[in-house]
Amino acid sequence: MISPLAYVDPKAEIGNNVTIHPFAYIDKDVVIGDNCVIYPYASVLAGTVLGKNNRVFQGAILGAEPQDFHYKGEPTRLTVGDNNTIREYVIINRATHSDGETVIGNNICMMKGTRIGHDCRVDDDCILGIDCDLAGECHIHSKAILAGRVIVKEKCRVGSWTLVKSGCRTGKDIPPYILAAHNPIMYKGINAFILRRAGFSEATIENIALAYRQVYSSGTSLENAILRIKEVVTPSPEIDYILKFFSESKMGIIATIGEGQ
Repeated sequence: MISPLAYVDPKAEIGNNVTIHPFAYIDKDVVIGDNCVIYPYASVLAGTVLGKNNRVFQGAILGAEPQDFHYKGEPTRLTVGDNNTIREYVIINRATHSDGETVIGNNICMMKGTRIGHDCRVDDDCILGIDCDLAGECHIHSKAILAGRVIVKEKCRVGSWTLVKSGCRTGKDIPPYILAAHNPIMYKGINAFILRRAGFSEATIENIALAYRQVYSSGTSLENAILRIKEVVTPSPEIDYILKFFSESKMGIIATIGEGQ
């Protein structure tokens, strides 16, 4: 299942039933799990660990050196989980320092031309559309959807079940369960259609909407909005997650009119 026209370093660890097509490049210090497929002209570079059932399409580069002036050439890591689709010309950078790690979860679709910077984390079941670009140290929470050509600046987060529409760019955190659109980026409401399809109850969706009305419709500060959420919104795991997301924000969150992006 390994073409003689592919380069596979003798020190690479290759699992069972792996297919490596002609002209693929597999570096030393690489682990490729069972049932992976590496298509022609894809490169898996030193420091990369791939789980099972991943497909790496033509021209993709996994474990590229970080595009960070703090990088001094030390061995660093990229860890990719299971069941991922990594389409043409995706580039994923490994971490900047040996004590860091770029982490890609499971069941993620990364479409053509996506770039994931050093020390990023992309959690399970996300979709990253064509030509998305994540700068260093971003965190995309599970089940988020970034449509085509979304740019996420360094250290920003995107919450779970959020849909960021095509062409957006953000220098702030995008909270969970919402729609975000336009430039400057704006809060555009709750991601209700996807939440319903995923089985969220109408009561849960309305509770989430009530929480975000305190943030985006009350005309008050985020700190006061958080207090109002605790007072008027029924507690639930979803509300707890929203409050935790706010409390952990270091970049601030997107606004209704997109100021400060």
